Order: sequence, then C-alpha cells, then structure tokens
Amino acid sequence: MSSHRYCVIMCGGVGSRFWPYSREDRPKQFIDFLGTGRSLLQMSYDRILPLVPKENIVVVTNEKYAPLIREQLPDIKESNILLEPARRNTAPCIAWAAYHIAALDPEASMIVTPSDHLITRESVFEDFVSRGFDFVENNDALLTLGITPVRPETGYGYIQIGQEAVPGILKVKTFTEKPNLELAKVFLESGEFFWNSGIFLWRASSIIEALHKYDSDLTALFDKGRSCFGTPAEEEFIQTNFPSCPANSIDYAVMEKADNVYVECVNFGWNDLGTWSALYDNSPKNQAGNVTQNCKVLAYESTGNIFAVNDDKLVVVHGLKDYIIADAGDVLLVCPKSEEQKIKQMVNDVKIAYDKKYL
Repeated sequence: MSSHRYCVIMCGGVGSRFWPYSREDRPKQFIDFLGTGRSLLQMSYDRILPLVPKENIVVVTNEKYAPLIREQLPDIKESNILLEPARRNTAPCIAWAAYHIAALDPEASMIVTPSDHLITRESVFEDFVSRGFDFVENNDALLTLGITPVRPETGYGYIQIGQEAVPGILKVKTFTEKPNLELAKVFLESGEFFWNSGIFLWRASSIIEALHKYDSDLTALFDKGRSCFGTPAEEEFIQTNFPSCPANSIDYAVMEKADNVYVECVNFGWNDLGTWSALYDNSPKNQAGNVTQNCKVLAYESTGNIFAVNDDKLVVVHGLKDYIIADAGDVLLVCPKSEEQKIKQMVNDVKIAYDKKYL
C-alpha cells in the first residue's frame, strides 16, 4: 500500500430525498439503512481501508456534522476532518481537499468518493481502484469510474466513451448531465454511454492544475492561502474565505471541459442509494415483497412496500401496495413509490409552512 495514496470522503449532503428519516441534524450517510450495524459513511470508510493508509483518509463535511464524524469514525485524526463553514457543492470541497493534501505530500494521488453510496462487491471495488491509482500515478489524467447503465435513468450524468488508453480505461468523449427520458433511451441503446458514479481518482497536482485552467476564480481564492495549507493557519483561512467560493460541481467546473479525462468502466455492484426505491431494490424482502427497516410490521394483503420506522412502534397495514411508509417520530410520510420524486417538493412545502421545525 503506497504511503502517497489518499482518500477524500465527501460527507456534507443533507439527503433530502430520504426525508423524514434523513434529517438536517442526521443525514442519510450517518444512518444504518441496511441493518448491518454500520452507517453508509462507516461502510465507505471500511471499504477504503485496504487501499489507503488510515492516516491518509480525509473527510470533508459541514462543520455541524463534526460530532457525528468523531462518533462514527473515531480513528480519523482531528486534522483529517475538514469542516466546511458553508455548503458550496463538490468543486470547492475537492479543491480544498486537494490543496490540503498537496501541501502535506506533493506526490499525493487521491480517490474522491461520496459517503452515501452502496457498493456490494468490495473485493472487486479494490481491484478497480488499485488499477485506477496505478493509471493516474503514471499519467497526467483525471479518472472517473463509470457504471454500465441498466435502465434509461434521467437522474444521473452520462459519460460517452472514446478510444481505449490502457485495458479497461478509455478516453472520455463527452459528459451529459441528467438527460431527458428519450435521450437516456438513446444512450442506453448505443452502448457508448456509462453512468457517472461521482467517484474520481487523480494526482493532487493534476486536479489543482486542471482547476487553475478551468475554474481560475476558485483557484485564485485558494492560491491566496497557499502558505496556510497543512499548517494551523489553514482553519482560519478557510473560515474567512471558503464562504466566498461560488457553488459549483466538479463536473461542471472541470470534468466537462478538461481534455485529459478518462473513464474506468467498473462493475462492483454500485448504487448511489439516492431514493427510497433504490433502498427498496437493495434491501432484503420478505415473502410478500415488503422491506422493513429495523421495525415491526404486520402487513395484510400488502406488497412492494418499504417501512422505515424509528423507535418501538408497531405498524399494522392492510391493502397497501408499493408505498413508502417512513416514520421519524415527529413526522410520518406515506407516499407511493411512483411519486417519490415529489418528496423534495414536499420538503420545500414543509419548510415554507413550518420553517425548520420538521427538517
């Protein structure tokens, strides 16, 4: 295991599509959704340990989640928890992590991964990531991991593949962000497009160089603090300057523009667990096809439902088909799975009606 390999776990999201189970004070990455005894964040940490020295794992999160990080990942050094004073999407998050790591180790390579994805074939994941690290350490390359699409999904970004650079790693032709259904069907049929997993590998110096080229406003801000990174002065610099960063994703800021972007096409059982339906699909079901998330349910003539209920409440239902029933104590959500895209709007309506009381 190379001492120059680092991991950045992005852990700042609020998981509003899993409301009311996922709340602002305890978002979905901190929840044990699968009943394994480990939260999604802890599972993300566990799967990276065979690949990266423990002391090289960095977590970037919102400062309000610092106590949860310390509780769930007690082995992470305090200096490896980077606390964002404001939410600014993935480009500023990744830029800060890259400047921080490059100051500590100019030869560093890094994998950037979300904290709330599910990966079921972990030994296969290790093989792909090891090959990815080898590639970016020997090439000036920005590498993303691409997932073979299994349906015309409109909620993901797509990567069009070009020429093979080395076995299993191909040049990227284009990125397309969240196409409409017709275009997604064309992408699926063509065989040339892969889902963008949001998992990246590169050398710290390569992503900083790309950010200079394609998002100079962002790097101008971070360059002011070059001498601070990796020192006690870093925290004060970030508190003062990070809120000024324009919110932007790394896909828009760099990946869609750069000419040295590659994709490794992987098959390690990936799911971004972005919706209740995705959680339903990836959870064990009883004979009636119902999923019960750590709760007690008596279901009569009811199929295809997912029940997520806190505390010791018994749920009794009759004649319910393909519903989400999520009870978080002060909020009960009952919604057809087919309408779950409206949950974000429901959250907005709750905010308008009750401010932050139920968020």
